[in-house]
Amino acid sequence: MLRSVIEEVLLFVLPFCIFASYLIVRRRNPFDVEHWSGHLFWLSVVGLAFSIGLVAYTGWIAPRNQGVYEPPHMENGRLVPGRFK
Repeated sequence: MLRSVIEEVLLFVLPFCIFASYLIVRRRNPFDVEHWSGHLFWLSVVGLAFSIGLVAYTGWIAPRNQGVYEPPHMENGRLVPGRFK
C-alpha cells in the first residue's frame, strides 16, 4: 500500500521537477517565486492527471481472479496457502 502511495506522490511531483530542470537549463533561479507564479496551476493539473491516469491504468490492467477465495488453512499438519478455487 505504501508503495502505491509513494508512486502517486512521485507522479504528482514529476511536472514540478521537470519545470525546475527547465529553469536550471535556462539559467534561471528555480527558487524565485516569479518563475513559478504563472505555471503553478497548470503544473498541478498535469500532476493530478498523471496520478489519476496511473490509478486508472493500474485498475484497467490489474489481474482479475475468478472464483471463490479459500483462506490459508491447515491440512494434514501442513499449512496450505490461500488461493482462488
